[in-house]
Amino acid sequence: MKSITPPAETFSPKPVDFSKTSIDYQNRLIVSTVVIDGELVILSRFGDDTWHFNNTPTNIGKYSSSIQFGIYPEAYRGTIKEVAFCYLTRGRDSRRKAQESSAHRFVVSLNPFFKYLERLGTPDIQKLQHPIFRNFVHESRSLISDITKKPLGKSALVQRFVAVEALYELSQYTKTPLSEHPWPDSSAVFLANGTGANAPHKQQSLTPLIPDDIFCAIFEKAHDQVEKSDYLLNLRDEMEKINNLPISEGKQRTLKNKTLLKLGYPHKPFDLRKEITDLRTSCYIIIAGTSGCRNHELANLQNGSHHKTEGDDGEIYHWMRTVSEKTYTGPSDWMVPPIAVRAIRIMERWAEPYQKKIAIEIAARRKANPRDPEIALAAKHAKALFLATNKSGGVEGCRSLGNSGWNTRLQEFVESAGLNWEITTHQFRRKFANYAAHSKFGDLRYLKEHFKHWSMDMTLLYAMDDTWGQHFDLDLLFEVESEEQLIKEGVVSQWFDEKNLGGGYGRSLKGWQRDPLNLAIFKDHSTMIKSIAESTAIRSNGHSWCTADDTGCVGNTVERSRCGGCNNAVIGKEHAPMYQALYGNLQTLLDCKDIGEAGIIRVNRDLRRYADVLGDLGIDVETNLGQAT
Repeated sequence: MKSITPPAETFSPKPVDFSKTSIDYQNRLIVSTVVIDGELVILSRFGDDTWHFNNTPTNIGKYSSSIQFGIYPEAYRGTIKEVAFCYLTRGRDSRRKAQESSAHRFVVSLNPFFKYLERLGTPDIQKLQHPIFRNFVHESRSLISDITKKPLGKSALVQRFVAVEALYELSQYTKTPLSEHPWPDSSAVFLANGTGANAPHKQQSLTPLIPDDIFCAIFEKAHDQVEKSDYLLNLRDEMEKINNLPISEGKQRTLKNKTLLKLGYPHKPFDLRKEITDLRTSCYIIIAGTSGCRNHELANLQNGSHHKTEGDDGEIYHWMRTVSEKTYTGPSDWMVPPIAVRAIRIMERWAEPYQKKIAIEIAARRKANPRDPEIALAAKHAKALFLATNKSGGVEGCRSLGNSGWNTRLQEFVESAGLNWEITTHQFRRKFANYAAHSKFGDLRYLKEHFKHWSMDMTLLYAMDDTWGQHFDLDLLFEVESEEQLIKEGVVSQWFDEKNLGGGYGRSLKGWQRDPLNLAIFKDHSTMIKSIAESTAIRSNGHSWCTADDTGCVGNTVERSRCGGCNNAVIGKEHAPMYQALYGNLQTLLDCKDIGEAGIIRVNRDLRRYADVLGDLGIDVETNLGQAT
């Protein structure tokens, strides 16, 4: 069986000024191609009713990998095609050339505007005046979504209005250029109420953060499934052997049931298939939760993606390489823990039957038509790990499971665990960033052994191999920093809400807070919290919040009682039970006869320190070791 290498991008359409071309010429323009056995095959031409693309992420379906012009109003179809081609070849002003998948989204975003023009009975877009654009903005703002039953959100409005701006800009290279900018004194973001306090960069993430208890339950269920992987895959292989026997389906079912019982599996083949599907979901959860990869990056995960290095101190670092298409960086590396490496190994075995189906599909298509574009499209998935069965062009084969499919499978997995949470693929990336930020923040509850590396200078870490720095997902670092800032703001807000604080910094902060002139410096409470959080180094050492710029203070490690009097420490009510327990334990040491005079002096000193801390928190240690006030 002849193998095929996934095609590289060898053709890129060149910009065209359609105002200077004939219809016949532009209809023959090549839009996209594929390479099959070294030969260039045209996938789509300008004149086709549907443009098919090859260089789209493997986690999106055929609809999002194409532009179907037949669904758009006929009066504007020629303009839409010309603008779409310009978007593909030119991109927006001062921006890089658009990806094929974003060209699809751009054309889809134009549809509301052209439907609006069709209702108005305005076929000539060259004569559009400002009132028409203003009314479109008004209608869009007033529109109620059929899905949410609410007005369109800012992001949906921005998407609509940006598409109209791009239409004006790119139409200048078409036969029907818009004569006026839709809103010369405004912008799409402003019209969508996305400026000032509503600006996107000032908004918190729209991706929900999976609660710790939900994530732990999901991860535990996934881990339990991974622990059974060898057993389950061995059973699957036995079922596959029976499938290949030259006997009737009825006899196959009977033999499968007997074989499963003999091998200690008390359920039916249907239940085994579900467990095998759950194993794929479990591996996805583990890899996504410990790498921070996007869904399309995991869809691009292939055989042999794991490699490792050894640091100067002998520590082993595990890496996972896949392709990132969102950031234009191509192959990228993610640091992963051993459990993720195991999940990758499991998926390499899990995917074998599906990869064989793809090889069979490619062979069948090549036999029927050696220039069938689907050969190259199938080859993109030939070594992928997260595969699913589908039918393409009447031929049963396999493709990478898409984002929407993953959301369905993940939701089924969550519900099967008895959990009430609406989950999506991108939530794992934010959860990873949140955990990494907690670890960097000093919170040792969060996967210490893996996330400890995220508290390092990542530039130094990736300098172990100077080629890897070029392949690192820098966006993930930014998301970690964003989560860290949210955590810091939450901590500072808690400081201001508490009546009493211990530690030198905590006492000073409370004194500063009581002076109204200090608070008047800031526009509002939120601005004050953000300003203090941004300008203050904050990390947890377990018994206080440390605001020192380094970790050299012995109060963080060997002499923790020093934090009560340290000018860098903040001690809140969440730390009170620890200091109450320490105070009680030291009191029992006073009765010990074998600690010597120096020991007694040390115990009395620390008792005074702990009593001072508890006093700062409003607890009288002589009469009450109850709750802090």
